Amino acid sequence: MPRTGSRLKTADLTDRVVVVTGAGSGIGREVALLCARRHARLALCDINEAALDGTAGMAEKLGVEVLTYQVDVSDADSMIRFAHATFEHFGQVDLLVNNAGVGLVGGFLDTNVKDWQWLININLMGVVHSCDAFLPGMIESGRGGHVVNLSSAAGLLANPQLTAYSATKFAVLGLSEALRMELKPHGIGVTAVCPGIINTAITQNSVIRGAADVDARRKHLVSTYQKRGYTPERVAKNILRAVARNRAVAPVASEAHVMYVLSRTAPPLARWLAARAAEFSK
Repeated sequence: MPRTGSRLKTADLTDRVVVVTGAGSGIGREVALLCARRHARLALCDINEAALDGTAGMAEKLGVEVLTYQVDVSDADSMIRFAHATFEHFGQVDLLVNNAGVGLVGGFLDTNVKDWQWLININLMGVVHSCDAFLPGMIESGRGGHVVNLSSAAGLLANPQLTAYSATKFAVLGLSEALRMELKPHGIGVTAVCPGIINTAITQNSVIRGAADVDARRKHLVSTYQKRGYTPERVAKNILRAVARNRAVAPVASEAHVMYVLSRTAPPLARWLAARAAEFSK
C-alpha cells in the first residue's frame, strides 16, 4: 500500500536517487552538487551537453554515482527516454527537481506567438513532460518521495514586463498545488519553489523584447541581479529545506517572501509594487 504523509529527509540522502532537469548551470547545478554532498545518487539532464558534463564531473569528484542524459524538456519522448534510463539504471527515484526553464523580458504587445510557444513548451510543458515520465514509476515503487517544481516570484505576482514568463510560472504554481493534492495518497509531496532575484546566467540568456536599447537593458538587468547577490547555492539549500518540511510553496529570497505575503493579503498593494518593479526591466 502507498504511504501517506511521508516526508523525505534531506540532511542525508544516502541510498536516495535525485533527478534534476536543467542541471548544467545555475540553480540546477547547485541542487545537484548539494545532493551529491549529501550522498545522493544523481540522474541529471540538460539540453547543453558540455554544461551537463561539467556538473557531472563535479559531482563525481564528490564520490557519487551520476547518470547523465542530454534532454530537451519540451520534447516528451526525450523525457520519457531519460526516465526509462534512470529507472533502468537506479531502479528508483526519490526526488524529482523540475528546474529547467527559460526567460523572456517584454510586455504582451512586444511578445510574439513564437515567443509564447517557446516559453510554454519549456517552462510549463517541460514540467508536465517530466512529471508524466517519472511519476508513474515513483508511484508504482511505493517508496513515496517528493517533486520540486521551479516556479518564480513572477509566478506569485505578475510583472507587466514579464507577461509571458509570468503566465508560465503562474501555471507551474497552479500545477504544483493540484499535483500536491493528487499525489498525497501516494506519499509523494510537491513543492513549488519561487526563488526571487537570483544571480544566475538567466539574466544574460533571457530574450529581451521591445523598442528600447536591448544591450542597455540587459546590462541594467545583469547589474541589478549581481548587486542583489543572492546565489544559486543558497537557493539549493532552501530547496532541500523546503522538501524536508514538505512545504507547498517555498519563496526563497526576501523579495519573494514579501511578494508571496502581499499577493495573498493585499492584492492591490501587490499590483502597485509589481508595476513599480517593472520599470527596472524597461
